[in-house]
Amino acid sequence: MHLNPYGRDAVLLAADLANDPPSGHEDLVRRCRDAGLVVDGTADDDIERTRAVLERWVRVVDATEPAVRAHLTNGLLAEYCDHPRMTDHADDGYHLHFRDADLPVGRVLCSLIAMGTALHLAGRGMHRLGRCAVEGCERVFADVSRTGRQRYCSTACSNRDAVRRHRGSRSVAGR
Repeated sequence: MHLNPYGRDAVLLAADLANDPPSGHEDLVRRCRDAGLVVDGTADDDIERTRAVLERWVRVVDATEPAVRAHLTNGLLAEYCDHPRMTDHADDGYHLHFRDADLPVGRVLCSLIAMGTALHLAGRGMHRLGRCAVEGCERVFADVSRTGRQRYCSTACSNRDAVRRHRGSRSVAGR
């Protein structure tokens, strides 16, 4: 996975894993590969490490003040990211990594989530992480929309809320 200047891929993967935690090591590896992450190695603590970073990442999502989001993100960066380095994957060309080489997938994922979140918030806006606006839905989302006004975790929740609002306005108008 290449971190783009907006952190899009990393925060979308973080939201996916936070909303639907991996069921086991094989599931984690498969979902990381499906997201485009090159998985070179694994470790016994990949699942525990991933769950721990996702718990901390959700605190970033739930923080309402930009300064608190920045503070929490800085904590993730300090713990999981190393100095940037130029890396060449023969077929991809040179790009930046913010971690040491040859780390297991759980450690790589922690670094990607930390750096991707920082790039996403700094590049797109501190308000670009959130929880679904539908009452009863607790899913998180990373707003990668052009307008920066995402309120729902999915089209299904957006449609459900639109139907609820429409029915509510019809019942008020019919009185």
